[in-house]
Amino acid sequence: MPYLCNPFPFPFQIQPLILSMIQKQETATAKLERDKIGSLLLHYSVPAIVGMVVASLYNIVDRVFIGQGVGPLAISGLALTFPLMTLIAAIGTLVGVGASARLSIVLGMKDIKWARNILGNAFILTFVLSAVFITIAMIYLPEILVAFGGSEQTIPYAIDYLKIVIPGSVLTNVSYSFSGMMRASGYPQKSMYTILIGVVLNVILDPIFIFGFGLGIQGAAIATVISMFVSAVFVMSHFFNPKHVVHFEKGCMHLRGYIIRNITSIGMAPFLMNVAACGVNIIMNHQLVRQGGDLAIGAYGILNSYAILIVMSVMGLCQGMQPIVGYNYGAQKYKRMKDTLLLTLRVGTLIMVIGFVVCELFPGLLVSAFTSDPGLKSMAVKGIRLAFIMLPVVGFQIIISNFFQSISKAPKAIFMSLSRQVIFLIPSLYLFSKWFGLTGVWLSIPFSDLLAALVALILILREKRFFYPSQQQRA
Repeated sequence: MPYLCNPFPFPFQIQPLILSMIQKQETATAKLERDKIGSLLLHYSVPAIVGMVVASLYNIVDRVFIGQGVGPLAISGLALTFPLMTLIAAIGTLVGVGASARLSIVLGMKDIKWARNILGNAFILTFVLSAVFITIAMIYLPEILVAFGGSEQTIPYAIDYLKIVIPGSVLTNVSYSFSGMMRASGYPQKSMYTILIGVVLNVILDPIFIFGFGLGIQGAAIATVISMFVSAVFVMSHFFNPKHVVHFEKGCMHLRGYIIRNITSIGMAPFLMNVAACGVNIIMNHQLVRQGGDLAIGAYGILNSYAILIVMSVMGLCQGMQPIVGYNYGAQKYKRMKDTLLLTLRVGTLIMVIGFVVCELFPGLLVSAFTSDPGLKSMAVKGIRLAFIMLPVVGFQIIISNFFQSISKAPKAIFMSLSRQVIFLIPSLYLFSKWFGLTGVWLSIPFSDLLAALVALILILREKRFFYPSQQQRA
């Protein structure tokens, strides 16, 4: 603990309070290398799962109210925004995942000063990247939507939504990034509340602005931005509170090259995954319009809503795994890392199997929440049944990728992310759509999922030191 060995830059009478705060933090984080894996995973994962699922409800709630209150073309217009919304998420994951993983590792190393500097640098990085994105997106918004596969019927809906949501994206990134760091620093329940507050508020405000004020799709955007603002204020109030050991302090926001590299190297994998997803969404939109028209984009929007909901459950599980794995990696407790991974894989697979059964047995019921239009409903039901065939193996690939992120093996995580999104999905999307039309578009999704899961299996089996630890390695 090199930081704790140095004199504190505070008056002597304050030192006992600071020491008590640090000891409390150390006690909380030290549990990560002592307590039972099952109880730790439950403790960290449940709030993370709730937080991630609830976070995914932002757009899902918007789609439900817009689909029922505005119409099927409005759903297609909202689905047209997926690539840009994915880029917003990319910024949040670049900073949030990278900073959270690094924060867990340095807390395992007992370096509180380093942890605070990570916090400050993440704050600056979030605002800089968000500002660049907002500027470019707002200047070229109409041209971007045309490139995304929009038509004269769908682009107006997308513009009405994005011209409000994009400027507010900085709030989205702050809320997401720092809720992850809140969880990594020992406050999983509070991290969950950050997202829960925003979503509950969004559910309340959506019908008020959409129907009460008659603002339609713009009302959904306004409700979302207000909700994200409240979430951002809540999470930042935590880190500006000096009672918490990991908090903003004087000098922590001075940009340090090695910290920026630490954050971006780990966060690059999910960032590239989201960027790749953006590119895939663009290609997907063009193929959907070509094979099924504007309504096909709407069907994909409905399908994607449930995919996100299920995947976010596993992502929440991964976020619960991350501080346990990251801390024990820093502490060289390799057997605990392996045990955590195996338990996470079992739980994640179970979640995916349940999601698979629900989607295959009750697709019509799921689609009815978004639309009553017969054409859109029929198209979405078929898409759900075909696209989710390989859903049980998707969790495996996601968890392995996040495991490599947690132990700072970014290149492997990046490769896994890109293999599914680029190497497998894009070629199969072109070929299958050419051979089978709209059915081929749906089938390209499970095909790439299967190949990506096989790649994940090969890569994790090569990590022999985790599965076959030597006597020299620590338990």
